Amino acid sequence: MRARVPSSVALVAMVLSACNSTRSTPPVAAPAAPAPVASLGPQIDGPVLGPDGRCTGTPAGTATAIEPGIAECDLVRLKGKPATDVLVGESGKGQREVQVLYSEPGGRELYFFVNNRLDRVVKP
Repeated sequence: MRARVPSSVALVAMVLSACNSTRSTPPVAAPAAPAPVASLGPQIDGPVLGPDGRCTGTPAGTATAIEPGIAECDLVRLKGKPATDVLVGESGKGQREVQVLYSEPGGRELYFFVNNRLDRVVKP
């Protein structure tokens, strides 16, 4: 007995009918890409302020003036008193952002920190 080889037209018809199948089984999915590694958050050097305005550790105490670049706990040490209010959060860029408010007799002072470094001061 001889095996019958389909013609090229018949072969194309078989392939097209397989592609246009209305089977209810879903196609086999490609292997999933590996899950991204979860971020551990921003890497911060030294102790930082908690939401209650207290330092999470002992500050190095190297700052001698309130100027850009000093750490959160150095601000409290230099001011000599706890902050009036502290707001701790994380930016959309994965950075730690802290706003420290001091109500002084001459007005309010707002200190903005990014990753434990003083970024800017606003004295309205």
